[in-house]
Formats: sequence, structure tokens, C-alpha cells
Amino acid sequence: MSKTLLRMTGISKSFSSVRVLREVDFTVNRGEIHALLGENGAGKSTLMNILTGVVTPDAGRVEFDGKVIAPPITIPKTEAAGIAFVHQELNLINDLKVYENIFLTRELTGPLGRLRKGEMRRQTAELFQRLGVQIDPDALVSGLKASQKQLVEIARALHRNAKLIILDEPTTALNNEEIAHLFDLLRNLRQKEGTSFIFISHKMPEIFALADRYTVLRNGAFVKEGQIADTTPAEVTSAMVGRSLAEGEAYSPRTLGEPVLELDHLSGPGFHDISLTVRKGEILGLTGLQGSGSTELLQCLFGDRSFTAGKVRVKGKALHPGQIHAAMKTGLGMLPADRKENSVVPDLNLLENMVLAGYNLSAWPVRVHAKEERASYQQYQKELNIRAASPAMPITGLSGGNQQKVFLARWLDTGADILLLDNPTQGVDVGAKEEIYHLILQLAAQGKTVLVNTLEIPELRQVADRCAVFYEGGLAAVLPHEEIEANRIMLYSTHAMEE
Repeated sequence: MSKTLLRMTGISKSFSSVRVLREVDFTVNRGEIHALLGENGAGKSTLMNILTGVVTPDAGRVEFDGKVIAPPITIPKTEAAGIAFVHQELNLINDLKVYENIFLTRELTGPLGRLRKGEMRRQTAELFQRLGVQIDPDALVSGLKASQKQLVEIARALHRNAKLIILDEPTTALNNEEIAHLFDLLRNLRQKEGTSFIFISHKMPEIFALADRYTVLRNGAFVKEGQIADTTPAEVTSAMVGRSLAEGEAYSPRTLGEPVLELDHLSGPGFHDISLTVRKGEILGLTGLQGSGSTELLQCLFGDRSFTAGKVRVKGKALHPGQIHAAMKTGLGMLPADRKENSVVPDLNLLENMVLAGYNLSAWPVRVHAKEERASYQQYQKELNIRAASPAMPITGLSGGNQQKVFLARWLDTGADILLLDNPTQGVDVGAKEEIYHLILQLAAQGKTVLVNTLEIPELRQVADRCAVFYEGGLAAVLPHEEIEANRIMLYSTHAMEE
């Protein structure tokens, strides 16, 4: 038996006049975890959509498990062959129970077509036992954590005898402990059952901790492949972006202005007794273990939640709790962590998404100013380097990094001078991350005040003047730039060290 499980040869695809894949070759071996790498827009998603029958290639050949998948390649054909795709936006039905999702479209029936619910529950429980996972088959999916939903998706793929499982950014909504558990599960399935995985991620530490081999795509073309053990993160990122990224820190100190944001013993859902003063032109980092309260604090400042005690002053004036419009009028703007759920308006194009917040602040009745909209777009496209063919293109057609730039422009267009950025580089490739770091620093140099919440400590080293570390809803420490270091922050965020 050949060690090669998947062989894609000469895969090409164009959408209208845009060629997104150029004669790409890609192979995955049996029982390996293979990292598929590239910037957003490199062609990874299109290649995987071709593999799973969602998109039809213009040219090329797909062999799986020693057999050619005859064109046209369809979803039923690839599922029957043993290929499963666990998307970043999980495809579970929240209103159904866990076992109902596992058996969806493959329900077990008895005489007269009655559902064999007991047998489906039993098989689901056996499947979770095999995986070493504790999830109640009768639990509603809506009540599960993100990590549990991820495991249900993997269990469903295995129940359908998947030999190859594609995982697209599977750790985006997971904390460190959940990521470690997921990685242990993948390693066990690879070793004990010979399952192969295609692992798509922008996080280099994860790739080098988990993957056996890698393939890099750039601008729709194959660039490089090899063993993870034979390369370095610097070599891989250079292959992805076509250049060597700047080494060292992007950070540079600046002269800060007067206090513009003052929190006085602030408490609310998920955090308590937070006192902080942030100055004009300052970049304040916020971090801590997932659920430690930093996200909830930003949501309260923006009015999405109400604080229950304490005071907030913006430029010396009291901020009233739970009023988003009032927060916007004081000059606050926010990029939420979940871009798809809370930023993207899929029915509007790029330009309409960009100017949306500005109209929210306009006097009633709203009047559309097409000429002003176009001028704003041209200004921010140049300033933020938004790579888009047209302002009329769908927002969903942009990469994650370019979407974030559009949403940053959305708040700059309102005149916001205090920016609350919750995990701003989530789902963004390494090249776009570097651009976003420099944009944050440029905005601070122009006098904008920026609060950046992230779990990635190297990100804080790149931009933050200070770092506020949270532990169980409280403020564990506030560190100057020179003390922003992974080990120190971990000690404070786990309460192993106190200020």
C-alpha cells in the first residue's frame, strides 16, 4: 500500500478573470498531520473546497486512497471516499442534541421508519469514549463550549469513517488548555487509528508543535513543501509572504499626552474593581487567561454591557453605562473579537460596511452622501493599504486582514480617537499581522489612544506601552513595555505572582 493518501496534481481554478490557483500539486501521507500554509488569499480555501467537492476545478486530478475521484468531484463523492472538512465556522445545528448532530442525514431507523434514538445515543457515547471525551449525547449543542463543539465535529467526521480530516483554524476560539487537549486527541488519532489531518493555521507555535510536514502556497501557486523538523518559523513565514519579515520589535516609544480615559474602581459582568488611567497617544495592552475579564471590560467601555459600580471618564466627562451610541459620541470605537458575528454585514458591500458607523452617528433622517463616501474610501484605502479591486465588492470576498482594515476605517471615519481592539489579528495571516502592528503604532503617533486585548504576548511586545494583566476578573499587574515578557505575564495571569 502506498504511503500517499492524497495526491492533487495540476489543480487550477479561476473566478471570472482572476486566477486563484495555478497548477498546484499537493500530497498528504497516511497517518500524518500536514500543515497547509499561506497568507489569506493564497488559495488554501479554494484548494480545500475543490478537494471536498464544493468548487469545481478548471484543470487537475485528485487521487485519494489509491483511486482517482472521477470528475465532477462532488460532496457526496468525497464524503464517501473518507474526506471531512471541519470549518472555522462550525457546521453544527445548535437547536439539536449532540447525538442528533452526529447522525444528521444518517439517522438510524427501525420498523415503520421510527428513529432508533437509544441506539444512536449509545453509539455516540461509545464514540466519545473512544476519543476520551466527556460530552453528554443528549446535551443541546447550543449549551456546549466552543472546544466541545469542535470535538463534536471531529467525532461526526470519525463516525462517517473519515480517513482525512481538514481542520481550518481549529484553535481560534479555544484557550491554552483546550488547545493542548485538542492536539493530544489529534496525535492519538494519527498514531492509533492512522487518521490523517490537513491543519490550516496562521499560528507558527501551533504548527511547529503539531505538524509533521508542511506545504506553502503563495498567490495561488505552490511554493515549498517539506518536513517541519527541517525548517524554522522564519523560513516558513518568508516563503508565505515572499520576503523576510522585519526582525525585532515594531515598537517605538512616544511622548504621551494628557489622560483621556479614566477608570475608577470599575466593576461589571466578568470583572471587578478596575482602576486605570490611559493617556492620549498611549497603546495599552490587555491580557490574561481566556475569560479573565479583559474582553468584558472592553465591551462595557463601548456600552455593549453595563458596568455595575465605579466610574468611567472620557476626556474628563462621565460615560453612562450600557449606551453604545453615547460611547461612540465620546469618540470610542471598537473592533470586537468575533469579526464574522459582530463586524461583518454580509449583505452590504465593502464601502457600505465601512461607512455604516458614521451613519449611525448622523442626524435623522439619514441622507446618503455618495461623493463623500467615495472620498472617504479612497482616503482610507490609501492610508490603511486596503487591498480590494473595488469598493463595490462583497465584504466577504476580502481576506481577514483586509476586512479588519475596513472595520478600522469604519471607526476612523466616525472620528473615533479611542480605539478598543479585541484580538485584532485573530484569523489574520503573518504578513497582515505585521501591517496591523504598524497601523496601530501609526495611529498612536497621530494621537489616537488604543487599547489592545490579546492572548498573544509577542503581539503586545510589538505595540504596547504598558500591559494590564487580568486574573479572574481583577487587575493582577500593570507592566511597563520593558517588562512585557511571556513568563512574567503567565505568572501574573495564573496568580503565581502578585504585585
